[in-house]
Amino acid sequence: MQTISLLGPVLAQILLTIAVYILLGRRKSAAVKAGQVNRELAALDNSAWPQSVVKVSNNLANQFEAPVLFYTLCLVLMALEQGNGMAVPLAWLFVLSRCAHAWVHIGSNHVPYRFRLFAFGLLLLLAMTLLALWQWVQMTVN
Repeated sequence: MQTISLLGPVLAQILLTIAVYILLGRRKSAAVKAGQVNRELAALDNSAWPQSVVKVSNNLANQFEAPVLFYTLCLVLMALEQGNGMAVPLAWLFVLSRCAHAWVHIGSNHVPYRFRLFAFGLLLLLAMTLLALWQWVQMTVN
């Protein structure tokens, strides 16, 4: 079976998270160099950083929320040998929704857009969950 097809979106989501880590490091470094942060206070309180850093830091935290369900669903679908068909486009759409969410969160941080992108991603996770559930039920009934 081509269950390996789900690895593409999984790796893309991991790369997005790594890119946000790198951006966070760059923004923190720039803020320190510009003297915009009290390092001692910032070590204990994220809000001590400038807004440009806090937005990236908050987005990084978001990469360990809904995407954790995504990773789990991909593993479940692969274990059910359903890592192809509808699962693949749903997974790619989820990753694209997370990229767009990160873009808005780190950029304008316009909450209505951000929420719509989050909700769309959540609907995709629901669709992936229902697909996995359906496949599991089919396997247990047969």
